[in-house]
Amino acid sequence: MKKLFLQINQVTKTYFDGRRIIKKALQGISLDLYQGEVLGLLGVNGAGKTTLVSILATLHPPTSGEILWNGVSIYDALLPFRSVVGYCPQHPNIEKDFSLGESLVVSGQCYGLSKGQAEERKKELAKDFHLEPYLDSNIDQVSGGYKQRFLIARALMHRPHLVILDEPTVGLDSHIRRELWGVISSLRKQGITVILTTHYLDEAEKLSDRICLIHEGMVRITDTPENLKKQHQKNSLEEVFLKFIDDPNAEIFNGGA
Repeated sequence: MKKLFLQINQVTKTYFDGRRIIKKALQGISLDLYQGEVLGLLGVNGAGKTTLVSILATLHPPTSGEILWNGVSIYDALLPFRSVVGYCPQHPNIEKDFSLGESLVVSGQCYGLSKGQAEERKKELAKDFHLEPYLDSNIDQVSGGYKQRFLIARALMHRPHLVILDEPTVGLDSHIRRELWGVISSLRKQGITVILTTHYLDEAEKLSDRICLIHEGMVRITDTPENLKKQHQKNSLEEVFLKFIDDPNAEIFNGGA
């Protein structure tokens, strides 16, 4: 059995305008993450996926609830926890005044690598992600596929134990998507935990050890793709998801985690 990596307990996120509630983005999310698994996080736009992963990346605090790492709240060990998390955001945040190579080195140094260590790690990742010809280019000089390769490489500079990929293949050609699938599969083989948000159901089915369906800020069910297909008598995860969209509040989709 895989080792428990992270426990998310009753996490909520409420947005306020003064004292007035604007939106309850998360309404008591509870979920366990295991070492070396790929968790596919699925839901319609506005379901709370990006809110949840941004909290796990420590970009925003939850309104209530707790997140335990090795049995300790991440907010009692914030810097150590951040040192094991790599985040690939949905909307690229890339410094245009730096070359790709410079950005990788700076990212590594921000996580405590020495200049020499960051340079060596840059070389390793540039080879793995076929970025070597583009290290002296800035982000506007490379294609969408190589931008995404760079973003994932940057998230891996400090050898994280948890990698969060928020829509990593959106808008990419099919063959580039398939290449990045190989990258995600290799992370699992290295024992790295991956959270993957995606609207591509074939991608989620192919890559995920477990699927977590969320709706209106709540976990509806978490299970393996195979179990979900068997339980709902469907041939693909896409068919299960369409059934979920048609009736997300159905009893069969309230199995929790």
